[in-house]
Amino acid sequence: MSETLYEALEQVLRGWHRYETELGNSPVIDFDCAPAPAPAALGRLEALRRLRSLLDRARKAEDDRLVREIEAQLAYLSTLLGEHLALDIYVRRTQGCGTRGWPADYVTERGDEARRLLADAGIAWGPNTAHDLNRAEGIITAEAAAEAVSLEAASFEPRVRTAVGATAPYDLTIEAVRVDAYWSYWLDGAGRTVRLRINLERAAFTVVQARLFALHEVLGHGLQSAGFHAAFARGKQEWLPLLTVHSPCQVVLEGLAQSLPLFVAADDHQLMTRVRLEHYLQLVCAELHLAINSGVSVDACAAHAVSRVPFWDDTQIADILADRGADPLLRTYLWAYPAGFDWFMALAEAPPATAANVLRAAYHRPLHPADLADLWPDGPVIGGPGGRGSCPLGTRLSSGSP
Repeated sequence: MSETLYEALEQVLRGWHRYETELGNSPVIDFDCAPAPAPAALGRLEALRRLRSLLDRARKAEDDRLVREIEAQLAYLSTLLGEHLALDIYVRRTQGCGTRGWPADYVTERGDEARRLLADAGIAWGPNTAHDLNRAEGIITAEAAAEAVSLEAASFEPRVRTAVGATAPYDLTIEAVRVDAYWSYWLDGAGRTVRLRINLERAAFTVVQARLFALHEVLGHGLQSAGFHAAFARGKQEWLPLLTVHSPCQVVLEGLAQSLPLFVAADDHQLMTRVRLEHYLQLVCAELHLAINSGVSVDACAAHAVSRVPFWDDTQIADILADRGADPLLRTYLWAYPAGFDWFMALAEAPPATAANVLRAAYHRPLHPADLADLWPDGPVIGGPGGRGSCPLGTRLSSGSP
């Protein structure tokens, strides 16, 4: 039987992934939904040539989904090879959505909402907010974090499975590591095997965060990926079984994982406070993402960050800017967080039938932003609607209110 275009793309990505990992570089594949033997390593230029050939064939076949998948891989690979695409072009080709951003007033409103919830919990807004919130949530030791996440995942699992219609089993392992990277928690794996790593260099450990990351990582990414594996194992699927963080599925994966508590634990006030705060922080990160890629000075970006989030220190702000401005992978991938988070925050307020339909679809095959628009035509613009203050320039950004 002849090889399909999806199978041909899969082989290119596996070969390119092997090349990168054998050199100790960032992997291409982050979750393998249908594990298979790795082909020979494929260097970057040869991978580029093969992807271009596959793109021509996908366009002739009029397969829009496959075209989006291949364009995403080409955009990222070209960036690794030295191209520097404008941010909007780069993100549209990789994440499948725009970068118009959100009006400054909207970001401020989301901040006001988070501050009200914090005030209700007796937590003041200022340099000590993060510290005070952690104390209020109940700090736990790093050694206890893995067990706490595992127990919370087991507790929430029946509720999540019911909400998303997931039946696939999964096998979970949790590891504590020390990695100099932006992430606190990271999930990867293959098939039904899910690995959660807790980064002791970054992670803060509280009772509430154990609940949050059990939902985000284990029952968001882990259960979802196991569902993709089960679907692929049942027969031929017209989608790519390899999840990469520089491709259009990430807006849905990260958006739903961050917002999942809204759909299954809306009565947990501490958890809702944390989710609303994280939503606001992601919107601020989006402002900085646009600014640092629009020629705004580092000084102006840093001043704006402090005005918006007084508990971020210099190290945090420096990392936020460097990741979004200089790193070829994070410059695209980190936009998926605010873009997806904001869309799913809106979905939580949509008619229940609409939300249920989206959640169930998202746990049975990888969705692109284009799929979200089809599932909820009246939903918000993914990546922001634009508007006043959403495309920051110089003093206009730094003068924004918190």
